[in-house]
Amino acid sequence: MKSNNQALLVALALFCTYFIWGSTYLAIKFGIESFPPFLMGATRFIAAGVILYGVMRLLGSPNPSRQQWFGAGIVGILLPAVGNGTVCFVQQTVSSSVAALSIATAPIWMAIFSSIWGHKITAQEWLGIAIGLAGILLLNMGGTFNGDITSALLLIFAAASWSFGSVWSKHLAMPQGLMGAACQMLVGGIALLVFSQMQGETWPAQISTKSWGAMLFLIILGSLVAYSAYQYLLKAVRPLVASSNTFVNPIVAFAVGIWFANEHVTRVELMALTVILVGVFLVLSANSEKV
Repeated sequence: MKSNNQALLVALALFCTYFIWGSTYLAIKFGIESFPPFLMGATRFIAAGVILYGVMRLLGSPNPSRQQWFGAGIVGILLPAVGNGTVCFVQQTVSSSVAALSIATAPIWMAIFSSIWGHKITAQEWLGIAIGLAGILLLNMGGTFNGDITSALLLIFAAASWSFGSVWSKHLAMPQGLMGAACQMLVGGIALLVFSQMQGETWPAQISTKSWGAMLFLIILGSLVAYSAYQYLLKAVRPLVASSNTFVNPIVAFAVGIWFANEHVTRVELMALTVILVGVFLVLSANSEKV
């Protein structure tokens, strides 16, 4: 019975990371129409972190130890701050679908980083890694970034940071349950706020209804629901399976971008999508030890 309940929870968590996170790229695009990118990320994660932390304390969760705060802080900086903050910044110049497509390489980086903790990369995973990186090269050579190598490298850096933090989190002291997600979002949000101030970002004088709606979507569904679901998956399954959302996110991002923002997808982008997803599939389907 317990295994059936866990299987159901894993399925629900995967659903949240697949479809909610696939839509957050467009929500970020709408949000930065009014909010500066780093300030938007800081507001999103601090608000979600405060809410979740308060709820968990009311439900009886103990305050994390210093060691647990340290572990959650590292993950919070690598995932919400560096990973998501970089995506928010780059989406000022690239479409939501292209951003999601570049981040789809996360499982590839996870396979590489998992080797630090003893994971032996299989031949199939190496093949998937090579194909996935070829897809990213195709995306860049096809003119999608219009020669903007900086944006392409930043998105790869964001995927790598998110992946490294995800794998490392399995080996760090972490608060129990959703308290871990709350602490990560709090630390990540504060780090983004500090960086936002260093960049001279200020609260916008006018905020559109669309941007407010995007912010609420990101706080409630993108952070409280989907981010918490992702953290549960990191504890329940191996990191590569937890990151399988990146197989679906680009498809969802392409669809919502076309339907709600009139984004145009080029033939090269569709080709790159196919190549990258083949690579991700090979990595995720490889028989490997849990890390």
